[in-house]
Amino acid sequence: MRKPVKYICGGAAAVLSAVLFLFLFLGARGVPKEQAAQIVVFGDSILGEVRDGTAIPARLGSLLDKSVYNAAFGGACAARIEQKKTLDYTGGAFSLVALAKAVESDDFGVQQSVIMRESSTEYFGEVLDGLEKLDLSDADLFLIQQGVNDYQQGVLIEDPENPYNEHTFLGALRVAVRTLKKAGPGARIVIVTPPFTWYITAGETCETADFGGGVLEDYVNAELALAGELGIEIVDLYHGLFPHEEWEDWMLYSRDGLHPNEAGREKIAQKIAEYLK
Repeated sequence: MRKPVKYICGGAAAVLSAVLFLFLFLGARGVPKEQAAQIVVFGDSILGEVRDGTAIPARLGSLLDKSVYNAAFGGACAARIEQKKTLDYTGGAFSLVALAKAVESDDFGVQQSVIMRESSTEYFGEVLDGLEKLDLSDADLFLIQQGVNDYQQGVLIEDPENPYNEHTFLGALRVAVRTLKKAGPGARIVIVTPPFTWYITAGETCETADFGGGVLEDYVNAELALAGELGIEIVDLYHGLFPHEEWEDWMLYSRDGLHPNEAGREKIAQKIAEYLK
């Protein structure tokens, strides 16, 4: 006797759903590790927006004669900032803390599902695919550059009752550092602070602009204190790197007051390279 078509279709849909679930959430595990890098960079658009030879990670590789993998995603915070309890690409799945956990567990299913479900910048998929194939266990250095997006999102800097609260700036950094140490036990971990920032349309700088969590220097100073607490290294790009005595100084090293132009990227790369040497 022939089975009703609706039952056949229902069964096929169930099988398809199961296959999709396994692909997204289990399939990422065990991806062959075909790449290696001495330095792996995590960050936001300061490091991730430009992907050519003038990008900061690329210049670092040249200056240090090291292989560098640029795993920076524009718009990403250190902290989780899910909206409506969903993992949007910048607020949840691609936050530093979520990426660190994906790296440690070798499971990028959530990130891959977000790329399939949500719109994202064009390079996200390629960078994520490369990160999945990267053998991080032998990395020499993890470079973490975060702060400006947490600042602009008004993320709480610290939760006194829970120092590992992943929805706070320092809590996310603590969890990410701890997790990356498991992923690359022999790797040196260096934090990089954001540089000075101008908000041109608003006519103010990061010295006065407060998006709900404090001014940018509050986040930078918190990072500096955290590095001492965790016993890790930090490169301070905020204090003394970009001149800002005059309003027009934003044009020297940035293209829009926030993202560095080619001269700014070279200056940042030189600063980090000098420290790492």
